[in-house]
Amino acid sequence: MLGFFDILLLLASLGITLGIIVPLLGVLVRYRANYNPKGLQLDAEGGAQPHTGPIIHTYFGMMRRVYTIEGISGLYKGIMPTLLSTLLVALAVGLLVEPSPRVNKYRAPETGIFGTLLYSIGMMLLALPTSVITYRCITTPLKLSYFNAMKSLRVLLTPTERRKPWIIYLTPGLLAAEVLHIFIVVLGLNPIRRALLGKSDEDSDSDMSPAKLGIYLVFVCLSTVLLTPLEVIATRLAIQRNHASSEYNSVSQEVDGDAEDVTEFAGTEEDVIGLRNEEDPYVGLIDCAKRIIDEEGWSTLFRGWWWTFVGLLGTIP
Repeated sequence: MLGFFDILLLLASLGITLGIIVPLLGVLVRYRANYNPKGLQLDAEGGAQPHTGPIIHTYFGMMRRVYTIEGISGLYKGIMPTLLSTLLVALAVGLLVEPSPRVNKYRAPETGIFGTLLYSIGMMLLALPTSVITYRCITTPLKLSYFNAMKSLRVLLTPTERRKPWIIYLTPGLLAAEVLHIFIVVLGLNPIRRALLGKSDEDSDSDMSPAKLGIYLVFVCLSTVLLTPLEVIATRLAIQRNHASSEYNSVSQEVDGDAEDVTEFAGTEEDVIGLRNEEDPYVGLIDCAKRIIDEEGWSTLFRGWWWTFVGLLGTIP
């Protein structure tokens, strides 16, 4: 049980961390979510139409665009769901979990490889709805209220998702991307880290020689190559809303009748990012990867690779 001053210290560190992490993560999500096809698109009549959305090639270019169009408030989109979810987790487990929402995402209690795997999957399942809502908060062009949660949820979730919240878990390919991500880290990178660098930070007998550290960094680079595309795909799938009716299957996008009475946009002139047409959704993990490569180029799958790399470096004792 935390004492009063421990709680104050935790809240202070939480505020500082969120103040830094939320803008950086928000820009990363928009950078990865931005739809930037390299060729012409077909309209409803089959005619070729040039892409008219923003073309952003760098992370800092996206940061500059967010600030130019939406100002400081745009950089802090998604702070409320991030704050609430992080605060609940931090207060529930005390000092066992860092107050940062994503920085230490690769760490889990040392409970053996299968215990760690189950723990990681369980935490992912608990956090998935909040992550989906946070990503949609960040990428929506609409201005959301900080304190009117119900109105914001009507904007971010489809009528189907509000009636059946569990359908978020059935978003095509999303769970597969998240579970595969966990498998690579827990069953691949973590055992290699233990073998080369020791079991944990408290393992004083670990022999972290420069050679072993160099070998581990090679595996970190290889893991970055595998994990970054999964994170980009997961971002695209998380912001893809689920519409369903008796006439459509679970991935058909039922746009008509789905709009809410929202009049205010976050930007005054144009949207910060371009989003893919909901009438032509990704239908799975492999389909998403193929379409990204075909429509936008393979380099799109490696947007923000350095964020993943830095996160993996945090696993070094």
